[in-house]
Amino acid sequence: MTSTTSAVDLPLPSGAVARPRRLFLPHPRRLLPVLEGLVLPAVLLGTWALTSHQGWLPAQILPGPGSVLDAFRELLASGELGDHIRASLSRVILGFALGGGVGLLLGVAMGVSRAMSEIIEPVFVWFAQVPPIALAPLLILLVGIDEALKVLIVAKAAMIPLAVNTAEGVRNVPRQWREVGRVFGFSPARTVFGLVLPAALPTVFSGVRTGLTHAWLTLVAVELIASTEGLGYLMVWGRQLFQLEFVLLSVVVIALIGFALDRGLNRIEARIGAWR
Repeated sequence: MTSTTSAVDLPLPSGAVARPRRLFLPHPRRLLPVLEGLVLPAVLLGTWALTSHQGWLPAQILPGPGSVLDAFRELLASGELGDHIRASLSRVILGFALGGGVGLLLGVAMGVSRAMSEIIEPVFVWFAQVPPIALAPLLILLVGIDEALKVLIVAKAAMIPLAVNTAEGVRNVPRQWREVGRVFGFSPARTVFGLVLPAALPTVFSGVRTGLTHAWLTLVAVELIASTEGLGYLMVWGRQLFQLEFVLLSVVVIALIGFALDRGLNRIEARIGAWR
């Protein structure tokens, strides 16, 4: 009967030195910023838990972290939390796509053409001074209180920062770069989208991040006053039932989603702008 040798029993080649296996752990320098960023949230969470445990504030005013966690489990198990998150995200995506597209075109027009800037900018500046939520009464008369209202208000919130930053970025592109495009026979559209916009990308992306932040905050505000689903409605529902754990849960979820959206755009910007 022949004996077999397992892989672990095979002898090493002559001259070879056995090396211990290395564990792929993050470098301490990379972990340090993460740990520093967790200090303040940990202090706030500890203060919240201590205040609730000691009864310094009634539970009807400040529910403890345990109550909020129970509310999270309840809504997650029933599927209600997922429904509210999907409703809010769908609205902000549609509104941001609409407002961002219009803002990008307006910004390019105001940045490229002085004549277009003189025509558009006075009305644009006037329109920018109106808070998005202030348009709700007028839009309710025009489109009703359904989804169109929320999408249009979110679009207005996203349009202004993106248009302003795009116009500023396009104006800051050296004129000599456009002249090079003319020398190579670029069409106006190719000059704008192939040369000017890539050069203005950092400023444009700053407007994208600001516009998405404004869109998300405005969406929650409009859901507080005119909605039957979404995270803003969940806050109103919890307040009406005097169940503030649902209100606090909504605040935490809104903050986490906003943080995730901003970090996601930050990573996209880093990848797109790597060619620079």
